[in-house]
Amino acid sequence: MSGAGGGRGGGSPAPQRAAPWSLVATTTTAALCLVTATSLWTAGAAPMTREEKQRLGNQVLEMFDHAYGNYMEHAYPADELMPLTCRGRIRGEEPSRGDVDDALGKFSLTLIDSLDTLVVLNKTKEFEDAVKKVLRDVNLDNDVVVSVFETNIRVLGGLLGGHSLAIMLKEKGEYMQWYNDELLQMAKQLGYKLLPAFNTTSGLPYPRINLKFGMRKPEARTGTETDTCTACAGTLILEFAALSRFTGATIFEEYARKALDFLWEKRQRSSNLVGVTINIHTGDWVRKDSGVGAGIDSYYEYLLKAYVLLGDDSFLERFNTHYDAIMRYISQPPLLLDVHIHKPMLNARTWMDALLAFFPGLQVLKGDIRPAIETHEMLYQVIKKHNFLPEAFTTDFRVHWAQHPLRPEFAESTYFLYKATGDPYYLEVGKTLIENLNKYARVPCGFAAMKDVRTGSHEDRMDSFFLAEMFKYLYLLFADKEDIIFDIEDYIFTTEAHLLPLWLSTTNQSISKKSTNSEYIELDDSNFDWTCPNTQILFPNDPLYAQSIREPLKNVVDKSCPRGVIRVREESFRSGSKPPLRARDFMATNPEHLEILKKMGAASSIDAEDGLRFMQEMIELSSQQQKEQQLPPRAVQIVSHPFFGRVVLTAGPAQFGLDLSKHKETRGFVASSKPYNGCSELTNPEAVMGKIALLQRGQCMFAEKARNIQNAGAIGGIVIDDNEGSSSDTAPLFQMAGDGKDTDDIKIPMLFLFSKEGSIILDAIREYEEVEVLLSDKAKDRDPEMENEPQSADQTTSGPPEVDGESPEDSSLNSHSESSSPATTDNASPSQQDSEPIKSKGYVRFDDECTYFDEDEEEQPETEEDSKQDSKPLHPIVADWKEDMKAIRELKKEMMKKKGEL
Repeated sequence: MSGAGGGRGGGSPAPQRAAPWSLVATTTTAALCLVTATSLWTAGAAPMTREEKQRLGNQVLEMFDHAYGNYMEHAYPADELMPLTCRGRIRGEEPSRGDVDDALGKFSLTLIDSLDTLVVLNKTKEFEDAVKKVLRDVNLDNDVVVSVFETNIRVLGGLLGGHSLAIMLKEKGEYMQWYNDELLQMAKQLGYKLLPAFNTTSGLPYPRINLKFGMRKPEARTGTETDTCTACAGTLILEFAALSRFTGATIFEEYARKALDFLWEKRQRSSNLVGVTINIHTGDWVRKDSGVGAGIDSYYEYLLKAYVLLGDDSFLERFNTHYDAIMRYISQPPLLLDVHIHKPMLNARTWMDALLAFFPGLQVLKGDIRPAIETHEMLYQVIKKHNFLPEAFTTDFRVHWAQHPLRPEFAESTYFLYKATGDPYYLEVGKTLIENLNKYARVPCGFAAMKDVRTGSHEDRMDSFFLAEMFKYLYLLFADKEDIIFDIEDYIFTTEAHLLPLWLSTTNQSISKKSTNSEYIELDDSNFDWTCPNTQILFPNDPLYAQSIREPLKNVVDKSCPRGVIRVREESFRSGSKPPLRARDFMATNPEHLEILKKMGAASSIDAEDGLRFMQEMIELSSQQQKEQQLPPRAVQIVSHPFFGRVVLTAGPAQFGLDLSKHKETRGFVASSKPYNGCSELTNPEAVMGKIALLQRGQCMFAEKARNIQNAGAIGGIVIDDNEGSSSDTAPLFQMAGDGKDTDDIKIPMLFLFSKEGSIILDAIREYEEVEVLLSDKAKDRDPEMENEPQSADQTTSGPPEVDGESPEDSSLNSHSESSSPATTDNASPSQQDSEPIKSKGYVRFDDECTYFDEDEEEQPETEEDSKQDSKPLHPIVADWKEDMKAIRELKKEMMKKKGEL
């Protein structure tokens, strides 16, 4: 993008572009804005000195070296690094993580994804070495089923980005003089391996393909899928068109265009929105909700960027049509909420996912600055509360899915806004991101994803996109033009932040530029008032423009819990009609309420909206009434050498003993109890006196274990699961229940760890003998003095054993009680929560930040009881009204049945 680019939104105009840019309102090109607006900065923030920017840029370089160096030392040639256990993640050798593993193809993913990052960060010697390793070691003919989408953006894009910069360096005459398009030949080989996925009647590709056997063959183990996501089918045009332009083989661009054409034709014509999931054979929408986040995001991005790279006006016309619909229905500043494609005035869910953080950057590329600033500021306030952006959060800013896999989309939008405004405020935002990564995610062997942003616990995961995207955005944010060895304005960035040269627009143009079978609507030009390159239009004679937009949003998250937006037709109230029936007021014995319920969805569109909202509220109300009280997770943080607080384990709490949310954390060295099960008086009380006792699960009740170690003088206890190999990958965390008796005599804190998490502590004891941990409700800041202690090389690179990521479907917190009989010990079956898949799978929601308030009620202080309330995430409301009415009828029958029982 202009001045830089990034993951899901970027591009820059090439000075030598053959066709002139259209500067009329309906063909806005924010790439020009980025070139011309960099001198403008907001008076609300002091400019950052050149020295400070250089210091932060150097810090980014050091962070990249830490991540990349540990990958090369401990993981290569594996696809990804497991930073907690300091080893490579190899498909088939680690427990399956479901769809997340579809990105792994045994092709050294992280190395390929990092190629052009090395050049952007001026590591040209390392780039040359990396290219030689790729050519020597990488095999693309593996018997592995991979995601077409992920393989395209990460591997094909990585090879093309590497090729683009390899030929640039060769032309400069110092590096890569031996290079003869080897990366391009690998990219072409991979492109042909992906083409069989497009063998469908619609032209939409299958979501997965076997690299060795292709599709449908028995050995392929794929080819039976019927659905794919819109982004999966619509995020191909940049890489495939670039491959065609580089090689002259037009088939790649033709296939990608056909998929885009089909998606455009299948848009919902009345709303001009697309759904999340589509049937690749029939073209029917499977999931009919629409937004700008997971499942759709990069489809919109690639429409605009395809116009920038290929110069085809039809892509811009399509993007503008969709953008008009997005701003009309989905944008509810500063929120971006999913709606139904057939009923776009109805919100489809009450939460937002982290992938939509790319959208402010795309709005900058489009030239629509105000909503970009608003949404970015809202996201920044969420980050300031949790240190990272949760994988999903509700409209009142509670955590919905607590994981954060070090996604780069917010950094991307931060960079674009800085390039568009020159406002030093965004440099300070970038500085905060750097500090949080180093403070909370950095571990001895790299950077670990956050398993839970509230507790600060880690996941043994460092995705390749972290190196491909995050370090590009952060380095370019603080870099001046002379800090980069090539003109980045001559390139566009793909959704994975790979660089493609803009001169491709005039190379091998054998594809028809204009679609003849597409229809476009005449749009209101007022939607496209933001015209470039005049920055006075973006910031009309007001140096405080950006600050004035941000200011009202400063407290949007902290100390407030705004209600989700509920859209109600104003005319229904102006006409004097009664307000709609709300779930909290519904009474099954009230005939008027039953009559209203019958009307919902039948009389008018307003009644239909009331009915859907009523159902949504009833689902929430029902789940809140039926669920049992649950406690949020706790944290076990290893604070002794060489961990120094870097490793944080998610622990299940106990319903008895010291409540860590109300009392100061407990810190102490750990010691194993004897007997290890803790079911009788300890024979080694001197070993656990004043320490935190380690116990094995089983053979007696949790409360009995707690009393025995407390009597021996322990200051806390950690119960480790006796099921070898168990982890939060395959089983939900749970809270330890009491023994049915009065447990007020237990005064020490008790926490539970699965076998895999517990093995980290046990292995640390074997290696370092004395291990000190911190038991708390949330991970604490690291001790600066301990952080600054010099470490030897082996201490720096060593790390604890594996604790894999939390399985999304299995990550609810459940209550368990141990029985006294070995045959029946620990046999409770936890109930698991459903979740929506995003780019990877979903994660549990713990709503412990704030509570809902009615519009007509005064806000009350949050109580501890309120903070413990937990509700299941809402399912998206089905688009088909018949299904909705069926659900209402079933609910009504159930309520009448319960009434009869009473």
